[in-house]
Amino acid sequence: MTARPPSSVILGAIGDDFTGAVELAGMLTAGGARTLLVTSVADIPSQLVAIDAVVMALRSRVAPASEALHEIGRAAAAFQALDVRQIFFKYCATFDSTDDGNIGNCAELLMAHTDARSVLFCPSFPEAGRTVYQGHHFVGDQLLENSPKRLDPLTPMTRSDLMAVLAPQTAKTVGLLPWATVQAGEAAVRAYAAARAAAGVPFLIVDALNENDLRAIAAATWDWPLMTGGSSVAAYFPAQWRANGLVADNPAPRPERIRGAAAVLAGSCADRTREQIDAFAQNHPMLTLDLKADEDATIAAALSWAHRIGPSVPICIASSSGPEAVAEVQARFGVIAAGRRAERLLGKIAIGLVDLGVRRFLVAGGETSGAVIQALGISQLRVAPYAGLGVGRCMADHPSRLSFCLKSGKLGDIDMFARVLTEMGDEA
Repeated sequence: MTARPPSSVILGAIGDDFTGAVELAGMLTAGGARTLLVTSVADIPSQLVAIDAVVMALRSRVAPASEALHEIGRAAAAFQALDVRQIFFKYCATFDSTDDGNIGNCAELLMAHTDARSVLFCPSFPEAGRTVYQGHHFVGDQLLENSPKRLDPLTPMTRSDLMAVLAPQTAKTVGLLPWATVQAGEAAVRAYAAARAAAGVPFLIVDALNENDLRAIAAATWDWPLMTGGSSVAAYFPAQWRANGLVADNPAPRPERIRGAAAVLAGSCADRTREQIDAFAQNHPMLTLDLKADEDATIAAALSWAHRIGPSVPICIASSSGPEAVAEVQARFGVIAAGRRAERLLGKIAIGLVDLGVRRFLVAGGETSGAVIQALGISQLRVAPYAGLGVGRCMADHPSRLSFCLKSGKLGDIDMFARVLTEMGDEA
């Protein structure tokens, strides 16, 4: 294979929320890929040297379909200007979406941008207990429709058949790439996808039960113009790049640590996040925001509370609520407006906390993470190698040197908040 020019990028990845984008960047980094994470299309450099992958963190998952398509299209155009070899569209391992999108519609747009003939959809994440068999999605030993995801306030997942989930989102015909074909290996996957595309079925939900399945899927698709899935399948791309002479065997960097006060900002309403908040609150100051109150007064009160606590102990400020409280706020403001109200509050509070000296943030929730990063005006992040479920470590240099753990709402062990904030701190 011809050696790759030093200024070219192999992979341009689009994450549909911030925690997912950080997770993906962390997995690529752990695999030895030199990875840059950016937070807007405008922040993708026109030329890059010594970068193997660029991950673009969007907030398209729960955006109105027209807004999501606009942002996905801009990201695709920017990656095409970089002449990337492949675009990868990363979404949640539980395929979080609605009949309006934003997976099938965005994949259809990306297919048009890349002239791809086949598109696989591979959300399986065996490490987290997310698997697909016969096109049906499982969370552990539960069908998706029976799992807590059925109660998600923004993307309630009430169907386990992912072909049925995807079909309303796209004009393309949706089929299945079965487990038996995955088991047969790379050549079988390529041949099956090509045959189904020729028969008018370009979109395929792919079965995957374990890491060997993901490895085979990655081997079959690493050189396609377009691939979609969870971060766990893309984690196997760097090994393919090395095997094909595209990258050197680079060591993964060590996570950076930083001094300064620490805070948890929690916007996710997932059961696991609320359990983590309760565990943290047993030994740390905790404040729950009233989303129905005046925004300016709520922000001022939260920052006054944080100032009184002082920098010596980590704090938690949360808008997270149970299903009944969420439903009440959504009924008053609307589903999307209620979520964005919470995100706006936590973003503005984050700005005030930086002014108070907070330098370590653990942010719970994908949409909340995006809101906080954008509110702080952060355009690029250095992502630490992936270390485990729910722990996406990264660093920013502007507006101050800040350390983040951006956590998916439904992942991470119950006691992780205090432990991770300590791990982010300077050893000195």
